[in-house]
Amino acid sequence: MPEGDTVWQTAKRLHTALAGKVLTLSDFRVPQYATVDLAGRTVLDVTPRGKHLLTRVEGGLTVHTHLGMEGSWKVYTDRQRWTGGPAHQIRLILAAADARPARTAVGYRLPVLDLLRTAEEDRAVGHLGPDLLGPDWSADRALANLLADPARPLGEALLDQRNLAGIGNVYKSELCFLLRATPWLPVGALPAEHTAQLPVLAKKLLEANRDRPIRSTTGRRGQDLFVYGRANRPCLRCTTPIRMANQGDGSRERPTYWCPNCQAGPAPSPPPRARLPVPPENPGPVLHAVRPIDDPSETLVPSPSWPSRRTTSPDAPHSSPAPPAASAAPRPFCSPRPAPPCTVPTGTHRACTRPRP
Repeated sequence: MPEGDTVWQTAKRLHTALAGKVLTLSDFRVPQYATVDLAGRTVLDVTPRGKHLLTRVEGGLTVHTHLGMEGSWKVYTDRQRWTGGPAHQIRLILAAADARPARTAVGYRLPVLDLLRTAEEDRAVGHLGPDLLGPDWSADRALANLLADPARPLGEALLDQRNLAGIGNVYKSELCFLLRATPWLPVGALPAEHTAQLPVLAKKLLEANRDRPIRSTTGRRGQDLFVYGRANRPCLRCTTPIRMANQGDGSRERPTYWCPNCQAGPAPSPPPRARLPVPPENPGPVLHAVRPIDDPSETLVPSPSWPSRRTTSPDAPHSSPAPPAASAAPRPFCSPRPAPPCTVPTGTHRACTRPRP
């Protein structure tokens, strides 16, 4: 799911393309709003709120969207080809022709698409905690929300948008690494100096990446992230292999990465390794029955390989096998058939070798 910095960048692109311009086209491709037409209205602004997008238009209306796991907004000029996905995945089209060049915003695979009154936006985003990239940010309030349930695992508390808005799986794993705590450590067990540093560090990471095309938490070129997406690769700090597991109740995919050496606290046990079958100790040579070409009798020849399907015990009585039955004479590929008699009168065609009636 897109993080808060990705949603902030998307809102910035939409605001640049649509804000202050009159809509010439609005196409809602969801049954609930199939008859809604916003053409002729001016777009006032596009504002991010955590991982939500609020597109406000004149007349006191707001288009509320959420990208979810696979959603995206693309902005095209009138000469560009739409490459965000197949047409049946489009959920909303907003076009403004008074721009030079004309801009069209296309929303693909949007799991949340609502049209509500601007005065009632709290119905959609009122449950969110302080926005890490918003004007309502408050580090003290975010910290108080995190410590409200001290027994909750740190990773789950960071993902809860009611505590602070904007953190996803990437920043959850990276923040826990920087705090030297596993994502399964209870919030209340985090050292006091790290607890006070948590909201400040989270805001610092998102602000540093909101204008970057490639997210980075390390400050190193070519090594953008400390742990996220680096399962089984060496830790950048201690070279211990990074581990990965899902966190939560299993209802959503929550890939979580951590270093078992650098980060203290509880963690899932590693999955058991598949064991290969152990061969028997000292099996000794195996006697295989081999029939020479010229001698029909069986002879016993030692072989160092493992037992095969057909083996002969050293103590079993030996007997010559019955000679193979004589095979029947091979049948011809095609048996000759008698030619039918020729019915053409003599003298009407060339000499025929077929018998005549």
